[in-house]
Amino acid sequence: MGRLLHFSEDPDITLFRPHVATTANDAEPVVWAIDEEHAPSYWFPRDCPRACCWAGEKPVSKSGVVLLGPVGARLHAIEEGWLEPMRVCRLYAYEFDAAPFEPRVADAGYWVTRQEIVPVSMTPVGDLLVRHAEAGIELRIVRNLWSLIDAIVASGLEFSIIRKANAQPRRARLSTSCVGRASPAENGGPSQPYRSG
Repeated sequence: MGRLLHFSEDPDITLFRPHVATTANDAEPVVWAIDEEHAPSYWFPRDCPRACCWAGEKPVSKSGVVLLGPVGARLHAIEEGWLEPMRVCRLYAYEFDAAPFEPRVADAGYWVTRQEIVPVSMTPVGDLLVRHAEAGIELRIVRNLWSLIDAIVASGLEFSIIRKANAQPRRARLSTSCVGRASPAENGGPSQPYRSG
């Protein structure tokens, strides 16, 4: 399991109380945490839509190699409108005692507890762009996330798509007859922020 963390832009949280998150699939009040392995998917402003993917234990497909590059291990992407908010974001990592937590989606790194939690420590994450660079994570800036999301989902890579409801709408696609046609709206939102390829 390793360390369990919670990321916030609020540096003054002294007690985490169970609550029902607006993005939750059920109505049970809990405190959420993410394990250290999956923590990089949270090195962003809270509401920033992002697409994250990485190589898992399975052999990487050709499309996965194209996405990650020949030496890439992990790719994160945001839309260009979120670059400045990411530059100025002040993010803090709260560490929890893991004892009262249980896995909610263990493969995705999500853990929960029904107890009130006093954090063990709080540490500034620092410059989020520098943090990505130091971790060897490619941060890709795109105009619209959806084509990349589609490519990631189809690639067989492990992935985490978070806050997609906040992304720009899908662009209209041209049919073979060159007649513009909008694709169906996809607004599944962040209620299921992680999926494993």
